[in-house]
Amino acid sequence: MTTHSNFHDDETTDVELDLLQGDDSGDSLTGHDGRDYEQELSTEGLELEERQALRRIVGMSTELTDISEVEYRKLLLERVLLVGVWTEGSAEDAENSLAELKLLAETAGSEVLDGVIQRRKKPDPATFIGSGKVSDLRNLVASLGADTVIADGELAPAQLRNLEDKLKVKVVDRTALILDIFAQHAKSKEGKAQVELAQLQYMKQRLRGWGGNLSRQAGGRVGAAGGGIGGRGPGETKIETDRRRINTKISKLRRELKELKGTRSTMRQERRRHAIPSVAIAGYTNAGKSSLLNKITGAGVLVENALFATLDPTTRRTTTSDGRVYTFTDTVGFVRHLPHDIVEAFRSTLEEVADADLLLHVVDGSHPDPLAQIQAVREVLGEIGATDVPEIIVINKGDLADPMALAPILHREPRAIIVSARTGEGIDKLKTLVEASLPQPDVAIDLLLPYERGDLVSRIHSEGSVDQLEHTADGTRVTGRVNRDLAGDLTPYVVTTA
Repeated sequence: MTTHSNFHDDETTDVELDLLQGDDSGDSLTGHDGRDYEQELSTEGLELEERQALRRIVGMSTELTDISEVEYRKLLLERVLLVGVWTEGSAEDAENSLAELKLLAETAGSEVLDGVIQRRKKPDPATFIGSGKVSDLRNLVASLGADTVIADGELAPAQLRNLEDKLKVKVVDRTALILDIFAQHAKSKEGKAQVELAQLQYMKQRLRGWGGNLSRQAGGRVGAAGGGIGGRGPGETKIETDRRRINTKISKLRRELKELKGTRSTMRQERRRHAIPSVAIAGYTNAGKSSLLNKITGAGVLVENALFATLDPTTRRTTTSDGRVYTFTDTVGFVRHLPHDIVEAFRSTLEEVADADLLLHVVDGSHPDPLAQIQAVREVLGEIGATDVPEIIVINKGDLADPMALAPILHREPRAIIVSARTGEGIDKLKTLVEASLPQPDVAIDLLLPYERGDLVSRIHSEGSVDQLEHTADGTRVTGRVNRDLAGDLTPYVVTTA
């Protein structure tokens, strides 16, 4: 895990950690001659496992004893301690939240040593867990040998600084942890830009100066000792320079994302022009969205039992049983308390959900609290304006689920179906339900098409719905429904009744 709570960490340590942990931040490697090898060493499009793997070559070591991969792996793991504040709900809810934080920490590449929860009415504004418990936590950190503490919540800059000063180890909150996972898993240019934007927005509020109270100043000369050309003159602090550079980078990333958003919008408008219905797959992370997409369309998307294994949206075209074309789009997974910066940065991607004709809300049926998952996902859907999209609750992993745990969902959600993407159970029923829920074309047709216009018959099948088709001596008689654009092309062949 490569999260950093202090913007001014030691540079040598950062570089060494990045090299050890396969950091994929996009920084270029430069040789002694100053040439940039970024393009040569690009990892664009590679999966996380491929980008982080260090494959050993047998016989290269000069040592008499070999070193196993497990020992190499131990060098990379941060030893972390989890801490949460239980403010509302039951004890089971608080434990489930900390268990989810444990999975997030392990996904980021950590060894979780222990987890503790404090019962409070609200988090302490100074230290999150209260000054009395900080000393207990410091003793626990020392006894376990932890080098990082992860808080189950978003820490204010003052809370983060106070905890680090008192615990003497790195402190990371839930938001920074999720951002770190997103940074590890982003592959596409758009995905990397979205994650970097969210990280910079988070970091901008948490910059720290030199020491607890002071920050370095430019000094008397701007050119030599004051940070070079472009500074604001003598007296400008290093933290102000850093903040200005971050703002400049944020502006650049927003311009890039605006261009990429235009490309995505063009593709979406093209589907709209051809009246192709769209189905969006959304849900909790690791609920099996990619597996479901692969099972229905044969998309071949990466499937991994890990949180946020896929971030980049995938759209695949498929057809109904009568030949009508529609699309499935797999989107980024959600989680409890998904950082607002992530939602904002991924807004162009999440618009695929808001603009869809139908939403498949995938739920992990084997999860201890699936109703909490549904609530967390619907909160994010409300933020992006997707609450009005028709919804089907798809309870995945039905082969592993407890029927008694699923009964409340089936009782509360009238449009819920249990499936298993692994075994294929319920997939055919889901396809039938999806086809019945797709919007129907609004123009009824009754046509007599000449046999040489087979292209129009094909378009009616792919873009509309066919109720009846009959081959007569004069041509093909077709009744059904199509969209308005296609109806205009079919006007010369409309059957007129006397």
